Amino acid sequence: MEMNLGIPEIPLFFSSLKFPVPNFLQNPICVHGPSLFIHVALVFGVILSWVCKKLSKSLTGQHRDRAFRYYKPVFFSSVALSLYNLVFCCLWYFHWYKNGWTDEKLLIILDLAIRAVAWLLISVYLHTQFLHSSYLKFPLLLRIWWGFHLAVSCYCLVIDIIQWREGQYLPIQVLGSDIVYVISGVFFCCAGVFGKVIKEDADLQEPLLNGNGSLDSSKAAESKTVSPYLNANFLSKSTFSWVGALISKGYKKTLDLEDVPPLSGKDNVNESYKIFESALESSKDGHSRNVTAMKLVRALLFTTWMDILWTAICCLLYTLASYVGPYLIDTFVQYLNGKREFNNEGYVLVSAFFLAKIVECFSQRHWFFKLQVVGVRAKAVLIESIYNKALTLSCQSKQGQTSGEMINFMSVDAQRVGDFTWYMHDPWMVILQVALALSILYKCLGLASIAALIATILIMLANFPVSTLLEKYQEKLMKSKDKRMKATSEILKNMRILKLQAWEMKFLSKIVELRNSENGWLKKYLYTSAITTFVFWGAPTFVSVVTFGACMITGIPLESGKILAALATFRILQEPIYNLPDTISMIIQTKVSLDRIASFLRLDDLEPDIVEKLPRGMSEVAVEIIEGNFAWDPSAPSPTLKDVNLRVKHGMRVAVCGTVGSGKSTLLSCVLGEVPKLSGTLRLCGSKAYVPQSPWIQSGKIVDNILFGREMDNEKYQRVLEACSLKKDLEILSFGDQTIIGERGINLSGGQKQRIQIARALYQDADIYLFDDPFSAVDAHTGSHLFKECLLGLLHSKTVIYVTHQVEFLPAADLILVMKDGRIIQAGKYNDILSSGTDFKELVGAHEEALSAFDSFEGGVAKPTSDEEHTVTKTSQEQSNGGQSDKIDDMAVPKGQLVQEEEREKGKVGLAVYWKYITTAYGGALVPFILICQILFQVLQILSNYWMAWATPVSADVKPAVDGSTLIIVYVALALGSAFCVLARSTLVVTAAYKTATLLFSKMHYGIFRAPMSFFDATPSGRILNRASTDQSAVDMNIPFQVASFAVVTIQLLGVIVVMSQAAWQVFVIFIPVTAISLWYQQYYLPSARELSRLVGVTKAPVIQHFAETISGSMTIRSFDQESRFCETSVKLINEYSQPGFYSAATMEWLSFRLDLLSSITFACSLIFLISIPVGLIDPGIAGLAVTYGLNLNMLQSWMIWNLCNMENKMISVERILQYTCIPSEPPLVIEENRPERYWPSYGQVNVQDLQVRYAPHMPLVLRGITCTFPGGKKTGIVGRTGSGKSTLIQALFRIVEPATGQINIDGINISSIGLHDLRSKLSIIPQDPTMFEGTVRSNLDPLEEYTDEQIWEALDKCRLGDEVRKKDGKLDSIVTENGENWSMGQRQLVCLGRVLLKRSKVLVLDEATASVDTATDNLIQQTLRERFSDSTVIIIAHRITSVIDSDMVLLLSHGLVEECDSPLKLLENKSSSFAKLVAEYTSRSKSKVESVG
Repeated sequence: MEMNLGIPEIPLFFSSLKFPVPNFLQNPICVHGPSLFIHVALVFGVILSWVCKKLSKSLTGQHRDRAFRYYKPVFFSSVALSLYNLVFCCLWYFHWYKNGWTDEKLLIILDLAIRAVAWLLISVYLHTQFLHSSYLKFPLLLRIWWGFHLAVSCYCLVIDIIQWREGQYLPIQVLGSDIVYVISGVFFCCAGVFGKVIKEDADLQEPLLNGNGSLDSSKAAESKTVSPYLNANFLSKSTFSWVGALISKGYKKTLDLEDVPPLSGKDNVNESYKIFESALESSKDGHSRNVTAMKLVRALLFTTWMDILWTAICCLLYTLASYVGPYLIDTFVQYLNGKREFNNEGYVLVSAFFLAKIVECFSQRHWFFKLQVVGVRAKAVLIESIYNKALTLSCQSKQGQTSGEMINFMSVDAQRVGDFTWYMHDPWMVILQVALALSILYKCLGLASIAALIATILIMLANFPVSTLLEKYQEKLMKSKDKRMKATSEILKNMRILKLQAWEMKFLSKIVELRNSENGWLKKYLYTSAITTFVFWGAPTFVSVVTFGACMITGIPLESGKILAALATFRILQEPIYNLPDTISMIIQTKVSLDRIASFLRLDDLEPDIVEKLPRGMSEVAVEIIEGNFAWDPSAPSPTLKDVNLRVKHGMRVAVCGTVGSGKSTLLSCVLGEVPKLSGTLRLCGSKAYVPQSPWIQSGKIVDNILFGREMDNEKYQRVLEACSLKKDLEILSFGDQTIIGERGINLSGGQKQRIQIARALYQDADIYLFDDPFSAVDAHTGSHLFKECLLGLLHSKTVIYVTHQVEFLPAADLILVMKDGRIIQAGKYNDILSSGTDFKELVGAHEEALSAFDSFEGGVAKPTSDEEHTVTKTSQEQSNGGQSDKIDDMAVPKGQLVQEEEREKGKVGLAVYWKYITTAYGGALVPFILICQILFQVLQILSNYWMAWATPVSADVKPAVDGSTLIIVYVALALGSAFCVLARSTLVVTAAYKTATLLFSKMHYGIFRAPMSFFDATPSGRILNRASTDQSAVDMNIPFQVASFAVVTIQLLGVIVVMSQAAWQVFVIFIPVTAISLWYQQYYLPSARELSRLVGVTKAPVIQHFAETISGSMTIRSFDQESRFCETSVKLINEYSQPGFYSAATMEWLSFRLDLLSSITFACSLIFLISIPVGLIDPGIAGLAVTYGLNLNMLQSWMIWNLCNMENKMISVERILQYTCIPSEPPLVIEENRPERYWPSYGQVNVQDLQVRYAPHMPLVLRGITCTFPGGKKTGIVGRTGSGKSTLIQALFRIVEPATGQINIDGINISSIGLHDLRSKLSIIPQDPTMFEGTVRSNLDPLEEYTDEQIWEALDKCRLGDEVRKKDGKLDSIVTENGENWSMGQRQLVCLGRVLLKRSKVLVLDEATASVDTATDNLIQQTLRERFSDSTVIIIAHRITSVIDSDMVLLLSHGLVEECDSPLKLLENKSSSFAKLVAEYTSRSKSKVESVG
């Protein structure tokens, strides 16, 4: 018998050889019979062992994983031998199937098949059972078997050697197999002798499965600081085994951030940023305005040049290797046709194909991995540079950039630059690929390759108009997104006031309007992309039609081998041409993003020379300003502060007072160096601390806010808590000072936030303290305590400059500055300036006028005697500091932090998410049509190639099946049909994508705006913004194409399998197990990849949140000289954000590398099958077509799995958006069947019955059973120490929080029974934190556009802002910047007053409404309220006793309960009442301080 395998004829195994050994030993039965018997015994032994272990498992228990010496080499050698035997079994079977059977041949086939099964069973046993067993060495059965295996293998090899010495013919397969068996037998025997347990409880260390192995305890600590990538050896890096330990861990448990190894070296942003910064500084010549997009590119290249060079080399190798296949196809077809150039040519060709695929695999995987590493690094350094810039921006620059825009620089633009690395090498790679393609085409088709070049150039030229359009749309899209994100950011910050005013749906409509504008550009962008997809999917077909047409015209003969080489070339050329529009689009997008980042980095920083800083002790003067002129806007016609002269010595207390808008806060900002200096000198000697008027609190623990980067000194810490009256508050809070504060201190009262701020300043132990009206947000008790214990106590030896509207705190100052219109008009001691001018006298007079209100209560308030005064003071201190006797006893309720960890789905992305996504647009009706279009496209593509392979002759001496014109006409018709299918598919995809993105956006934002306030209290805005920007961008631009790509590549893969099966159906014998292994690998990999992708989303939110907090608190951060610490925190958060991204890339390449290897083996096997088929049994053209398609097999198979994994990773964005579409909503805005009358409430009586309120189910009660009545048309004052529940009561009135039990009735209607808008629109409130939105004065006063200009001017005049607005150029259309930053705090509070004057509700609530205005303005406001709301129910929460003393009723709260409730007169008559003591202390403090200087 002879066998044709592409080498000289091979005799049957041993059958035709003359053996010099005894005859019975020559018989194949003598070799294969015992081998078969031993292998069958082994199979039964392994199965029996397995069954016994299963039965005894419940008795012996499960042993833990162990590290076992030689385990992994044995495991993978067993797998390799199984595959090796399977391949040879198939080869012999296919040969003898054609040439007839004998008993000996059947025995050989059975032997090889049983060997394959046996070795596979050993592999499975080792992987699933052995490592969980109690064996200290490999099982005895295995070791005995390995001995037999070595003996039989050596016996066969001896026979081979004897034959060779006898000069007999020896087939290479036989000798090679026996050598492999002997080597494996020696190895297995050595493993059996030396293999043993190294360590229990270790992670498995599989080089191709689980990485380099688990670290021992000595290395565990090192692994915390060093990336496993840096420690990996060459083999581990080559095969990505170093990341295997992480994948193994992710397979066994859900990965958390602490499971992800850290980054080190240049992958750590700390190191890479230094390189980047150095490169950028050297290119901009010390001037920040010199930053350009090109200089950013240079700095980024300098930071990553080594990795970029390595990826370029890999890219070059990949490109060269990918063209080996097309180059050899013609030769391969001729070989199948019977033309042999030399012996073993078939195996040489197969080896060349296989080697090229292996080079492709290694180079592409490392190319992709390093590109992603470069992207992670570039993104990280850009985020850090944006963060550092935001920390040093001047106030003028900051006004031109809203926080939403700056967040977009970080979350969108930096991300896009990082993503661009995928496309980095495409421009030059396209040129190289076209050049290689043309050279192959020239070899095959001669001068017709010129036509291919011209066609390719025409396609590329078509990019110019398309790229211009894409650039335009991209730029407009980003600007629209910026506007939307800016508005979203501002709305989220002020959601409380929107809900109080029932404005949230109006502001939602504004967001929807902005989104509609964005949608216009998104639609244009998507449909333009669809056109480019159509053009470039059709490009390879267009090039092939032009090329083959040129061949027909010029008479160049078309042969199937040459046509297949050309088709393979066009197929490879398809990828760069197809990716060309994406590359151009990405270049455009990246250029836009780099320009935006560069323009931000060009903005002016704070001038470093504004303040001349002197070291501590260098001067007796702490603060000195000489002839200072300062302006927030240096280009303004007149300075903000004019002719300022100030000299403050160490230890002085300086008070700053004046009317609203006189420049008090600006003076403090000048001292801090925040206001541009026009002229003069400003000197500071010593460190400084600053307490702003609007509290700035970081998210995090209370203790961290107070320490603010300092080490804990418990003694000093306790003193500070005592001085700031915080001890009682911490006792009330479930977690004490470990309580996590929500974003912007959202779960604290205004007074608590202010006192934490003061504590933060005191703990710093600075030399100079600047207080911007810190006593306005606290009650009288606490304010007096703070002044005494802080300013007069702990800070008695410090330099203190404090702004205040409370005259009672002025006499204690060594120097008082009176400001008006940006000038210091009076300066001196209290009595001196009181007698020297009118302005200060007016302020003091207004205060005395307010105090005179007490005189109307005859005998109600007497000046206490010294004994009484002592008692009052003691009482106030007890209330301030919180005596132990007042401890809340209701602590048995469940305790929990308000701010919880971000919700993160775990496990695989559910099918429900995919289903919701694909059915969101038109109920999924377009999906079948998209699939049909793609299937038709694939069928037509295959038919067109099949037609060319079948209709053209194999060689020139064969007559063609059809004439040339028919050949081209049919091909063109099929090509046009496929092009039309692509156009239809791409159009349908973008239509569905646009509709889906629009609907998901609307649902998510409706869910957010309808969420209860508790959701915003517990959810940092960074989490919401992350979904509104990054996740929404993914839904807009990435996910639809990712899903479509998966469908496309799956259909393509099925097409390739169909084509290959036509030529060699035997490939299924290899393809099926390889596919099964691929799917197992995918399932093994997916849990880790999924969680890493989720961690990328979860770790991004803290980066954005920290950035947003830094922007809002930059002045405070700079005042404490804490920039470096915040930068370190930023670096830490960016590294934590980069970690999962880095390892996600590594795990992806780990999988892709293994899938590529398996695909290459499948391809090589299919080639071996083809060269094993006798000549003439199959059409060489069809076989060549199968090879042409098979060249893409590894790419398509790994691409399909990669797409599947990447699609799941991307779908997490949809999952995160869907989370926010399902937020529990507030009660209905309107209940149609229970709407109140139009004029409700007509009387305004508010009845509160047994009201209990808590902020979350897991938190303690804040109001613990309040029952009281607010008379209709009367004025009621609510007083009580900070944290007593005053603001919570008001929130319950507006149903911001729903009662746990009890109810509130207004005019007999239970407010819980009507719609929220019906309730809130009938009530008015001036909140504690005055809020203004970006826009105009008109839009701030009347956002719903319900009032005329005359009514608005009338309201402005009544709230004392009319003259101020008339001074501005735009009048009612004057610009209001983000958060109303260009208005003072007092002016913002007056704008809030203007809103309620316009609304004129029957129930009005003032929550510390006049805390930020001076006493004179407060008196005017109170007078206005008395005039305009004389018949309304007015509820006032105030810390100034003068604001509530003329109320009809006073409600005094304490620890969530009503302590006193009566008219002020009755309460004052009872000297022992808490209110009487409060008033007595206030009047005695105010009068004594004024009189003490009299």
